[in-house]
Amino acid sequence: MNDPRTVLVVGGGASGNAVTILLRRAGITVDLVETRDDWNATAGSGITLQGNALRVLRELGVWDQVQESGYGFGSVGITAPDGTVLHVQDDIRTGGDGLPATVGMQRPRLQQILIDAVRASGATVRLGIRPEAFHQDGDGVTVRFSDGTEGRYDLVVGADGMGSATRAAIGITDKPEPTGMAIWRIAAPRPAGVTRTDLAYGGPAYIAGYCPTSETTLYAYVVEANRDRAAIPPAAYADEMRALAAGYGGFWPEITEHITDSAKVNYTWFDRLLVEGSWHRGRVVLIGDAAHCCPPTLAQGAAQSLEDALVLAELLTGADTWDDALLQAYYERRITRVRPVVEASVQIGQWQLDGVRDADVPGLMGRTMTMLQESP
Repeated sequence: MNDPRTVLVVGGGASGNAVTILLRRAGITVDLVETRDDWNATAGSGITLQGNALRVLRELGVWDQVQESGYGFGSVGITAPDGTVLHVQDDIRTGGDGLPATVGMQRPRLQQILIDAVRASGATVRLGIRPEAFHQDGDGVTVRFSDGTEGRYDLVVGADGMGSATRAAIGITDKPEPTGMAIWRIAAPRPAGVTRTDLAYGGPAYIAGYCPTSETTLYAYVVEANRDRAAIPPAAYADEMRALAAGYGGFWPEITEHITDSAKVNYTWFDRLLVEGSWHRGRVVLIGDAAHCCPPTLAQGAAQSLEDALVLAELLTGADTWDDALLQAYYERRITRVRPVVEASVQIGQWQLDGVRDADVPGLMGRTMTMLQESP
């Protein structure tokens, strides 16, 4: 393959932004296209970033901004529905001793930090367009875009999320499947006493929790059985979430006071996806939620997507030839790490759905997080 190499990244979320930054650092020409005109800059409420995610963000060169913008902590509290603290457990530092165990932050702020880093990298960014067709041959991929233009690339990286059109376009038929749970989320002011994630199991919902995201903010969430979305008018989201949250004590009454604007409440089902066998077809390869997704019961969705970007970029920038063997090696390196995360995340939720009272949730969490201390 002759330099300069060219890569198309489809999707401007965490994994797409991360792989763009890393490939540009190596001098590879990168075009990033994102369907949304706003580059997802305002989407979401909050995000929990564990140490292995922070390790990748440090490699991207944005750790200082993340540290300044987020809220670091090192433990999780388990409470009764009335707010009584039953147990406080130190988090495992999956990113090593040089990083906090966990940082909570506002998701739009993390996205903006990554957007700024992509812009600074010199990548070409086009918003509001999408690929409409991929035509592959032995040397590369010709891509036709929705605005009528075409581009020629040595490799296409599909980072376009759970509903990935890239995945479908290359003939991978796997699709996300509901796990049976759904989550209500909202960003709210942080009560002064909230200095870590607390989780209440039981009560009106399966889980009620919150995570500090800055000195002044947090995001709160309530997990219940999934329902028909069409039966819940978006204008009623605040009422629905507030009714569930009202069943919890401790800091919840103060948080619940701010669940008033339905436009700020997000409701989504939990899904599971794990593409087996390989994550590429020819010169088109999937990363992040396009290849795998899981419930946030371990808070590992973004971390695993960021690790995908790191590993793929490492392999691409270290190889003279980009071929099927290289992309298969990427899959084999990632699947042994992603599979146990997906399976554990789903299992924790299934135990709750099934009402298993003696499930070894702490043990499963501990074993999985210990594994993640190793470099990806």
